[in-house]
Amino acid sequence: MVSSPALHEHDHGQGLLAKLMATVRTEFRAGIVIPDPGTLVFDTKICRIEACERQRSVKGFCKGHYRRWLDQGRPAVQSFLASPGPLPVGNGPLAACIVPGCRFGSARRGLCVRHHGFFERSGETDMTMWLAVLTPEEPAWRPECRLSFCDLWAQGNSPFCLNHKSRWHAIGAPDIDEFVARCESVGLDRFDFHCLNDRPQLRLELQHALQCRHDERRANTRASVVMPVIRLVADSGVSSLLEWDLDQWSTFYGTNRADRSHRHNGQLAFLRFAYTRLEDLAAGAGWESEFGRDIWALHRLGYSDTRGKLRFDKIPQPWLRALTKRFIRWRLTSGREIIQARVDILALNRFAAFLALILPDTDSPDSIDRGVLERFLAELARDKRAVTSRGRDVSSLNAFFAAIRRHGWTEDLPASANFYPEDFPRPAKRLPRALADHIMAQLDQPENLKKWTSPDSRLLTLILMRCGLRVGDACNLASDCVVRDGDGAPYLRYLNRKMKREALVPLDEEVHAAILDQQQRVRQRFPDGSPWLFPAPKMNPDGAKPLTTHSYRGQLDAWLEHSDIRDDQGQPVRLTPHQWRHTFGTTLINRDVPQEVVRVLLDHTSAEMTAHYARLHDTTVRRHWENARKVNINGDTITIDPAGPLAEASWAKQRLSRATQSLPNGFCGLPVQKSCPHANACLACPMFVTTADFLPQHHEQRRQTVQLISAAEARGQSRLIEMNQTVLHNLDRIIGSLDTAEQAEAIG
Repeated sequence: MVSSPALHEHDHGQGLLAKLMATVRTEFRAGIVIPDPGTLVFDTKICRIEACERQRSVKGFCKGHYRRWLDQGRPAVQSFLASPGPLPVGNGPLAACIVPGCRFGSARRGLCVRHHGFFERSGETDMTMWLAVLTPEEPAWRPECRLSFCDLWAQGNSPFCLNHKSRWHAIGAPDIDEFVARCESVGLDRFDFHCLNDRPQLRLELQHALQCRHDERRANTRASVVMPVIRLVADSGVSSLLEWDLDQWSTFYGTNRADRSHRHNGQLAFLRFAYTRLEDLAAGAGWESEFGRDIWALHRLGYSDTRGKLRFDKIPQPWLRALTKRFIRWRLTSGREIIQARVDILALNRFAAFLALILPDTDSPDSIDRGVLERFLAELARDKRAVTSRGRDVSSLNAFFAAIRRHGWTEDLPASANFYPEDFPRPAKRLPRALADHIMAQLDQPENLKKWTSPDSRLLTLILMRCGLRVGDACNLASDCVVRDGDGAPYLRYLNRKMKREALVPLDEEVHAAILDQQQRVRQRFPDGSPWLFPAPKMNPDGAKPLTTHSYRGQLDAWLEHSDIRDDQGQPVRLTPHQWRHTFGTTLINRDVPQEVVRVLLDHTSAEMTAHYARLHDTTVRRHWENARKVNINGDTITIDPAGPLAEASWAKQRLSRATQSLPNGFCGLPVQKSCPHANACLACPMFVTTADFLPQHHEQRRQTVQLISAAEARGQSRLIEMNQTVLHNLDRIIGSLDTAEQAEAIG
């Protein structure tokens, strides 16, 4: 990154200027900042015009060719590519003296200053004749022009050739290093801060914003966007961005940009970005600096993935506002989610408005007794919001009062300020949100799945449909999200962000293969690696950002429209990704899968009492399952570590197999998401698993198989003999392995 000497530093004390001096790095304090390619503009490809090596700016053209395309009236791109005209003026080679061996710049009639003087004094009028008799220049080393792309000799004591020296003088002979940077950056983005030289703090503030854009790498930041903002701020007359608030800056921007168009949105966005980042620097970070404010910026409290705020300024009572802030701080620091904090604040806002109406003069919580709460409940019953929303208000207030008593935040709260279970509004029984079978059949059709334009989103859709994940958890899958159990069966490992824990769910072979392909695509896109299985497709040069749920939902709507998914009334289907989770769970229940197994697969923390009994029963059955010797069709022992991380998920998979694909002589290890490709030939299926419990059935089936083979041999049916010989061979190995195990246990 090219830079000029740093701004002269004085002792500015401990104010904002001192923070800026300590924060803004040297390379961003230059009068002209020229970022390295790829650090502020991530598309570093060269211009689409052949032979032009300048960096792309708009529509695949460099700045010069884009301007020429605009000047020509925006012709068809292909016709412009065929005839773009000469290369833009910039760092092309300059003409040298025509005297052989001379590399001074051409001055007059193709000659340098020195040789033109010789020609004038020679009295010769025909330059061709004069050149013919001229003695060639002796080879000699001379310093070349300071500009790296110019191979002409420097003129006199100047570091530049004749023409570049003239160009340097024409613009006022600026600092040589800056002139070199300006010339060598033609076609690149450069940011000129010279118009703010008389206001060093304001200049540092905008340089700080540019440095933040560079470090965050979240948006392309072109000079065409930033330079109008620099000039606008320079014209405002302020000495600091914080002298005005954002509304004043927006008004000033609108007044000075009467011809606003879509491309100006980026300018206003950068102005707001510069203001908020400067405000963050001035305010500091952490609870000590933020707690006293009535509006909390969440990113200053360590929530790096959001720019949201929590507002307490709608609570008019100072005592209630202070208690609310303590309550919300406690909730957040004890692990509650931001969404819960917002729900709590909304409930307390409504309660504060109610108190302001019935007790306008109260200045402490001593008047909040049971009678006041009953009046609030009566008012809440008139609310038109859903029952669940009103119930959340009561729940938040109840937690608020309990926290005040538990932590001793005040002694003035009456003991009767309590809610009881019967105070909570009773929600109506909700209908299931599972998708109908005929809709799921359309969604899962291979022809429709192929209509996804993005393979990332197609795979994400398969995971949502067949694994039952929440869309936020699926978007944030780690790149190494597949693990295997002792049988080699694949499982999807994900972070249940709602419960803040890792969970596992069995994978079918189609989804597993698609995940392996996706991992390969991510490695090709990001050779240095990405932590995410689904990196964001745009504004993500380092692969550090995952796909957002907002982006996926937009793609989902487009796919549903393109696939023309219809309901039973012929209307276009609109769905939310969470409905696939409901469909997954409902499908399992309808297949008589025990509720406890469904709880494990969906990774729910709690369940109803029936699930508790199911869990007790399941524990007993599982103990026998873990102790039993399990073999496959080859007679090989299948082992699963009961204490291992895959034990719970593996047991859930086996319970699914027993519940949905039971066999007379064993059970199937194929995930429930897939249908069996082996028809009834389970004894030739690699997914078949059995135990000693089924030995009588194996002996009976062996007897029947021997009879079938004998009858087939008598009839000469070679194909039937071949098929049953495989079954007989597998039965012999299974029976032999299980008999040996039983004898060893009896001796032991």
